[in-house]
Amino acid sequence: MSAGTSADVSAGMSADVSAGMSADVSAGMSADVSAGTSADVSAVIDGSRILAALAKVRDPELDEPITALGFVASCAVSADGHATVRLRLPTYFCAPNFAFLMVADAHDVVSAMEGVRRAEVVLVDHFAAEAINGGVAARAGFERSFPGEATGELDRLRADFLRRAVLAGTDQVCRAVLATGTEAAGPAALAGLRLGDVPHSRELDRLRDRRAELGLPAGDDAPLLIDPATGEPVGPDEAAPHLRRARTMRVGIEANTGICRGMLRHRYQDQGEGEEER
Repeated sequence: MSAGTSADVSAGMSADVSAGMSADVSAGMSADVSAGTSADVSAVIDGSRILAALAKVRDPELDEPITALGFVASCAVSADGHATVRLRLPTYFCAPNFAFLMVADAHDVVSAMEGVRRAEVVLVDHFAAEAINGGVAARAGFERSFPGEATGELDRLRADFLRRAVLAGTDQVCRAVLATGTEAAGPAALAGLRLGDVPHSRELDRLRDRRAELGLPAGDDAPLLIDPATGEPVGPDEAAPHLRRARTMRVGIEANTGICRGMLRHRYQDQGEGEEER
């Protein structure tokens, strides 16, 4: 083979190998970078979605999202869909039935999310954490999680707190109407109003939602004032005492919320995931 031919072949082979290696390396680097970026973005998005789902879980007594209250200590999700959530409460001895409801509800909403292949939701720094976490993970229910101590499930307790929330929400909505100071906005007059007669507000939406959860009338034609236990309308003669009870309930819930926020802040120095600044 002549020198010229050898040079041509060598140059061609060199060019082909170089081009091939360059293409392979480039493709590999591109695939690695693309995969890494995709995984990172996916994890961030999923974590945000999980936190948004947790915002639907409420403290049953305070009727506020566990995220806003600062009860979510951490929230993360791996690239393969393993979600981990750590919950915390204001004190070591917070009622275990309330705690169980929140952990179970959080586990349910996270497990139901698209893309979550495994959910691990646990309560930390609580005297009954082991029983609660084990029971929720096994979907055993409250009674089986506390054998010999619990006498039933928590459906009735949940409904009782929802009725309290309806009563407190009624005061929030009615206060805005009463604040107009018109004769038509007196307590007796409120008994004749329907939900559709009240100006739209965040408080009204919330009241409708709580009523609907209990199976109480929540449409535009539903009376503004109802007995949260029966759903029956409150008459004009009963309106004033009904509103006093509603105001007392609202003040009590707000006071408890403030106390719990203060105790949580004293117990933990860091802000919870999604916590509202006060």
